[in-house]
Amino acid sequence: MFPTLTKRGSAARLLALAFAAAATVSVAAQPPAAAGAAPAAAAAAAAAAPRVDPQSWARATVPTARVGSVYLVLHGGAAEDRLVSGSTPVAERVELHQTIREGDVMKMREVPALAVPAGGTVRMQPGGLHMMLVGLKRPLNEGERIALTLRFERSGEQRVEISVREAPGHGAAPGAGHGAAHGAGHGAAP
Repeated sequence: MFPTLTKRGSAARLLALAFAAAATVSVAAQPPAAAGAAPAAAAAAAAAAPRVDPQSWARATVPTARVGSVYLVLHGGAAEDRLVSGSTPVAERVELHQTIREGDVMKMREVPALAVPAGGTVRMQPGGLHMMLVGLKRPLNEGERIALTLRFERSGEQRVEISVREAPGHGAAPGAGHGAAHGAGHGAAP
């Protein structure tokens, strides 16, 4: 159980073992450093992170749709942040888009990130800012909830569930909706 000591270096080995044992006991006996620091840090991080409003929603799609859309309402936390990407199990990828007017034509443009000001609100809506679900793996059905992971530049990942519903004031006309406006360039069926 104990190491065999020889004359040469036995005192040094014994001394090293004693210091190692004392250090182990000393570390184990100390109280946790700053008890409560982890929950306080988590609370501070949560206060700084943007919050997703329950009014956020995804548009229901027709069975053949290859794209869908999500409209978030983001409330800025204590510090400014930027939404840089997202993912969901129901689509191959998620893109941030802005609708712009060029002359008499409305066009969709992908944007690299979306600033969420501290204490401010960013409201995505049809005809404006939105998230595109590209390469839908299945239709989005009214009444269900879909999982969405948002990635923010400063506050990291945030997992949310978004309700799927019809666009306010719109029905689910076959072939209509957000995906039809995007065309084949965004994964729509030809």
